Amino acid sequence: MIEHRISVARDAAQLPALTRFLKEFWSAAGLPPAESVKFELALEEVFINVVMHGSPAAGTQVEVSVILCDGGLTLMVENEGPAFDPLLLPAPNVAASLEERKVGGLGVFLVRQMMDAISYQRVAARNQLRMTKRLSAGGASPRVAPGV
Repeated sequence: MIEHRISVARDAAQLPALTRFLKEFWSAAGLPPAESVKFELALEEVFINVVMHGSPAAGTQVEVSVILCDGGLTLMVENEGPAFDPLLLPAPNVAASLEERKVGGLGVFLVRQMMDAISYQRVAARNQLRMTKRLSAGGASPRVAPGV
């Protein structure tokens, strides 16, 4: 098992640092490059939702973990603040015309479509969203690189 964490301010300006963190982990672990886009998009959607919809009085840090274990990768996003389970949001009507669609909810929908498993827990006054996906065997074999 390989696990790395980063903690950043709850600020949209931190998104490039999170993307860089994920890309560096991906490269050092020798993961299939074609599958990184799904994780980058999932991280962006979840992080920006925390930034935009989190309580201003809530904690200012967001912790992101990536865990590589048994051919799968787990991306976990944690933050303080009021309990909020995005998995309880109703699925958007993707068949409706743009004029008929409600604003919001599409990002969570996309994340659910891209990942094999997604779960929410409230742990010690923190929101914890865990997203897991098996990695294809056709890519590079994951490796442990120095510093990873």
